[in-house]
Amino acid sequence: MKQVANFSLLTKLFATIMLTAAISYGQKASAQQVITIQQAVENTLKNNLQIKQAEFSAALSDETLRQSKYALYPSLNGSASYNKNFGRSIDPSTNQYITEQFSSANGSISAGADLFQGFQKINVIKQNKILLDADKTNIEKIKNDLILSVVTGYMQILYNRDLLAASEEQLKVAQQTSNREQALLDAGNKTLADVSQAKSQVAVAELNVTNAQNNLSISYLTLNQLMEMPANSKFEVQVPLVSDAKIAQDSYDASAIYTTALNTFPDIKLAALRTAAAEKEIDIAKGNYSPRLSIGGGFGSNYSSGRQIITSASPNGTRVIGKTGTTNEDVVVPDFSYTYATQNFNNQLKDNFNQFVGLSLSIPIFNGFAARSSVRKAKINYQNIQVQESLAKNNLSKVISQAVLDLRAAESRYASTQNAFNAQKDAYYVVEQRYNVGLVNSLDYSTALTNRNKAEIDMIQAKYDLIFRAKVIDYYLGRQITF
Repeated sequence: MKQVANFSLLTKLFATIMLTAAISYGQKASAQQVITIQQAVENTLKNNLQIKQAEFSAALSDETLRQSKYALYPSLNGSASYNKNFGRSIDPSTNQYITEQFSSANGSISAGADLFQGFQKINVIKQNKILLDADKTNIEKIKNDLILSVVTGYMQILYNRDLLAASEEQLKVAQQTSNREQALLDAGNKTLADVSQAKSQVAVAELNVTNAQNNLSISYLTLNQLMEMPANSKFEVQVPLVSDAKIAQDSYDASAIYTTALNTFPDIKLAALRTAAAEKEIDIAKGNYSPRLSIGGGFGSNYSSGRQIITSASPNGTRVIGKTGTTNEDVVVPDFSYTYATQNFNNQLKDNFNQFVGLSLSIPIFNGFAARSSVRKAKINYQNIQVQESLAKNNLSKVISQAVLDLRAAESRYASTQNAFNAQKDAYYVVEQRYNVGLVNSLDYSTALTNRNKAEIDMIQAKYDLIFRAKVIDYYLGRQITF
């Protein structure tokens, strides 16, 4: 996962949060919306377009599953046609050639059903159920990844915001020091080198403020984009109130976390579902080896304006039909004159009504090894996805082990930075007292101040890093990330 891959970079992202700076910054932001980490997560899950796309994919899979179930039902189809014939044509009702202009119509209804198809339709239904579950799990995976991204972005804002406050405070101290050095130079108690050193510290502090402002703007933009809010949205984030006693108070075991994550982590569940779907694809492909038995039936009728019926007959003498073999006399029969009319529509439909029913059996004998090839491809794909599932589990085990080690390292680093800050604070106090009475030059004073500020930044940075590392463990345990 991309978020997990960036864990090692987060240590450099979390920095100082000074209580006085946080209070003043909160007063400036009182007119703006203040969101908590929970609200940021809720906004992201509600507005993020990646989630909406995943939900659409799940809806399509649901419709595919529904359609595969409908495929078990018999098919029923109807057809109708109307034709206008000119010249020499075959009358569809008499199947004779005629040269008259006529109209014809026919209609039919047919039904069919597969009685046996190598259980392919059943296996397709089972596979589509698995794929639907996979798409639903993918939604949870995307949400899970976004939550970690929001937490990362949220804490980056805290870091950049507090770094800006600290940089502004250092700039103020540097300017005061510069003004004091200039005044002492005018009084003849300082050298030009001391003033130049003080001005150099001011320039460095101004650059730090500019960089901090730019980084803060970028971090706000990043979180704003995750929440899919308008570009001109203005908001502030709430500082989490976490005491030292609550930071990483649990004793975590990598094996236990991994066992829990195997049952709750969406990435593993998704990989397992994809493996199951690939296995079912083998059964579907094997269905091509089986014979197929189908049943069908239907009925229909037709009409032609060229079909004639006799309406009346009148005697018309006799007509010769042949001669006798011995006497060569004419053989005559009565002759009649007939009157014809077009048979009406209803009678034609009744007379031409037809029905059929039948069974169809298809036995695959040789089809260019297409069935065998499809089965082999399905097996190879299944083996490949099995490997992907194993890789997902191995990767999860590695990142959890790394996360536990990072947490322990963060605990040690936080304790060390606390000790270092206390030592630098005491050293700065001594140098400040000596500087005020002229026993220490400006370079030594500036160095002591810089060391103290850096130690304080490192300490609070370590505290935020420790908080984040603990929340990463909660992430793998499937817990809600709160402060």
